[in-house]
Amino acid sequence: TLEKLEKSVQAGNYYEAQQMYKSLYARYMSVHKYQEALDLLQSGASIQLRHGQVTCGAELALLFVETLIKAKIPYRRETLDRIGAIFNEFPQVLIPHKLSEEDDMQKLSEILLAAKARVNGCTSFLKAAI
Repeated sequence: TLEKLEKSVQAGNYYEAQQMYKSLYARYMSVHKYQEALDLLQSGASIQLRHGQVTCGAELALLFVETLIKAKIPYRRETLDRIGAIFNEFPQVLIPHKLSEEDDMQKLSEILLAAKARVNGCTSFLKAAI
């Protein structure tokens, strides 16, 4: 199933994949398969973030933290490493240092909006993790 989800993301079907991740997550949680849910969410958040899908990735990352709390997972180095691995997948946005007259203000506006989305998603994830 993880392979199918990954292929869906790679094919650009981000919304479809997100819904499948959340559906499978709900099934795992209903039968208390917390470790499977955590594995699914970490994988899903990472692949969505690698494909620049910050909103989707951040949503799964937040569910990851919520699952740690619901499952009463004790703090361990492994848990911190998993949170760090998701954090490291949040993409960076390069903003040009200099603007010339030819620079398209629309393009700059899009870059800044993308940067804001990344900051908001990453901040929400880190606040939840702390």
